[in-house]
Parts: sequence; C-alpha cells; structure tokens
Amino acid sequence: MSIEFKGKVAIVTGAGNGLGKSHALALAKRGAKVVVNDLGGARDGSGGSSAASEQVVQEIIAAGGEAMSHGANVADFAQVQDMVQQAMDKWGRVDILVNNAGILRDKSFAKMSLDDFKLVIDVHLMGSVNCTKAVWDTMREQNYGRIVMTTSSSGMYGNFGQTNYGAAKMAVLGLMNTLVLEGAKHNIRVNALAPTAGTRMTEDLMPENILGMLAPEYVTPGLLTLCDDDAPNRTILSAGAGGYATATIYETDGIFLSPEEQSPEAIREQWQAVTAPDNQQALESGVKQSEKFLTKAMAAMQPS
Repeated sequence: MSIEFKGKVAIVTGAGNGLGKSHALALAKRGAKVVVNDLGGARDGSGGSSAASEQVVQEIIAAGGEAMSHGANVADFAQVQDMVQQAMDKWGRVDILVNNAGILRDKSFAKMSLDDFKLVIDVHLMGSVNCTKAVWDTMREQNYGRIVMTTSSSGMYGNFGQTNYGAAKMAVLGLMNTLVLEGAKHNIRVNALAPTAGTRMTEDLMPENILGMLAPEYVTPGLLTLCDDDAPNRTILSAGAGGYATATIYETDGIFLSPEEQSPEAIREQWQAVTAPDNQQALESGVKQSEKFLTKAMAAMQPS
C-alpha cells in the first residue's frame, strides 16, 4: 500500500536547505500541507533570511501543493508558538512534526567555549523540545500525531570535535523515549531519524564523489516511513546512501551480588558475566531496569 499524506499538515524545521528541504518537498508531493520553517542562518547559526524557505514554498506551490513559510528560531519558544498558531489558523490541525533544524560549532572539547556548547544544545535539543511542546496539546486533542526527532551517529557513537552536537543528538533520544510513553494513549508516535547525508553541514568534511552518494534524497524515504499512519514507535532509523538500519540500546542481563558480596572487586571479578550479551534486552522504560534488578534480588532471597 502506498504511503500518502493527503489531509495531513506537517511542520518541517530547518527546511530551507538540505535534508529539511528534501523532507518538505517529499511530504508535499505525497499530499501534505507543509509549514516550511527556516531561520535562514549560516551553518553556525549566525544571520537569518527567509529567502531559502520561501523558495521551497514556491517549489511546492508550483508542483500543485500547499505550503507556507515561517522563519521561527526554534530555540525561541514564543516564535515557535507563533508558527504553530499560524498553521492552525490556516489549516486547523498539525499532524506531523519533523524536528530537523540544526547548527554546527565543531571544536575539540579543550578548545570549545561553553557558549558554543550551549548554543548547539539550545538549537538541537531545546529546539526539538520547543516545537514538540507547541504541538503536543493539539496532537493530544485530535488523538493523532507523528513526531520525528533527528539524532546522529555522533550522539550514539561519538565523533571527534562534536561534544556539543553529540550530547544534543543523544539527548533527543531521551526526549523521544519518554514522549513515546506519554503519547501512546493519544495515538502520538515518536521516532528518530539518524541521517548520513551530504549537506552544507558536512560539505567541507567529505570529497565531492562521496557527497554525491550521500544525497538527502537517499534519506528522506526513511523519514516518510516514520511519518505514516502505520509508522513504528520508539524506533531509531539510520539512513544514508540508500542504506537503512535500526539502532537499539540494549542492557545485558547482568548479575546479582548479595549485601555481603557488594564490592568493586566482586564486580570486576565477574565482569565477563556483567557484560555477557546473552539474554540482553531493549528495555521498554526505566522502570523495567528496576524490575529486573529487584527480580534478581528477590530470587536470591528465596530459600534454596
């Protein structure tokens, strides 16, 4: 069955260029009415212009679609609220939110200023928080929502010179995990896209021939999958160069130590058992970890 978005309203942040533009055009092509958000700043977040987002809107309209532009800075909640209100005034609902906006301020941690660290956190993490908060009540009331966070391999696995970016990109996964639990009864599904793409964020990091293989259009089909009525929930979908995979955080089964055995030496002695992947699980919530350890403790207390 084909994936369509007719009658749906989507907000895509950072949609003036690169991945966001590709996402916005693809959603519109499949019938969504799209809010094309872009502050229009440089890669490091400086400056601002509505030219890029307006151009994307014109492309959508020229192809027969519906779209509007909004230059909200996602790090400013009042501006984000205005964007959502304009979408509601124009179309009456918001069904899809793609948190894509981002900036880079790369430096090794030793050389990075705290201002540069905080700014990247504000845009990537708080930008996702602000946009999600602004649509959350609407999605709850209409009993429908599809939200996509944009994470990164830099957050999940690390990347030299990107402590700020990596921290923000891992943080949006924590945001996703809890929103999944809180949104489930309201038919709100929250997922994350981990893209590898050649955009202005990465253009000076890769040779030309590699950039061609990493076109944003080779990521966007994954994004569309996460926005559909039948989208998964709490899934990290990695995408790039035509490849698609999921990433999952697992916890090993671990060990139990009695009160008399509790010591760092005992843990080190049994390190192989602590880290053994047998029976590892992707836990559904933080409570499940507590349940696991308490179950082990209670089992050990039972008379043999």
